[in-house]
Amino acid sequence: MILMLCGTGDARELALVLSRRGLPLLASVVTVSAAERLEEAGIRTRTGRLDMQGMITLLQEGNYRAVVDGSHPFALEAHANAIQAAAALGLPYFRYERRSLAFDSHPKLIPVHSYEEAALAAKVIKGSVMLTTGGKTLEVFAQVLLGDPKVRLTVRLLPCLENIEKCLRLGIEQRNIIALQGPFSREMNEAMFRHYGTQVMVTKESGAQGAVDEKLRTALDMGLYVILITRQQLLFDGNGGVYDSFDALAEAVQAELAERPEYRSVTR
Repeated sequence: MILMLCGTGDARELALVLSRRGLPLLASVVTVSAAERLEEAGIRTRTGRLDMQGMITLLQEGNYRAVVDGSHPFALEAHANAIQAAAALGLPYFRYERRSLAFDSHPKLIPVHSYEEAALAAKVIKGSVMLTTGGKTLEVFAQVLLGDPKVRLTVRLLPCLENIEKCLRLGIEQRNIIALQGPFSREMNEAMFRHYGTQVMVTKESGAQGAVDEKLRTALDMGLYVILITRQQLLFDGNGGVYDSFDALAEAVQAELAERPEYRSVTR
């Protein structure tokens, strides 16, 4: 059995690729809605966050033989927990990573290495700032930007109750909350930027599947400043590997499990 961490839409597609190859797996997701989408596709799921010890316990109790990490590119804690749990049990660890996007130099494109650096860069530029980095790190931006009379902070995030409550708790006004689920077309991005008078857009370099390229190009074409939080590299040197192709990862998992007697009948 394979334990797969699913945190993105493309992770769902990868789960289907593995399943079609006859590889039994359980998809671990955080939200009920993510579980429902996978279950509809015939993928068995579990719901809820896992720390390292919780993952070790799950792997042991389910007699799992491999870990496939399809978490979001910026889910560094999830990546680290999965790597450490797999290493603790001597299991192979495979991670799917979206291909990084290559951007030409642009006078209004500002690459940074952290959320804190992004918040400080936005404070220097000032104006109407649209945050599109999700709800997890809202505190970082709220602390730096709220209260500055020369900054209007708008946030675009998933329309879940937890996000809305967090925005209000931090003091982000209701009129500045855009609770929508993407992906968004160029036309919709343009409309939102114009409606909120956006001058600075903050985003993460999460790859083409995250619609970052479309959003970024639209903002730059409109003359906005774009603060781009680049990906941190989490190295892995154990058994398994990191792949940017569904088929290559599936083939590697299949080859690994074919070496284990209990899977030979499945992976032939």
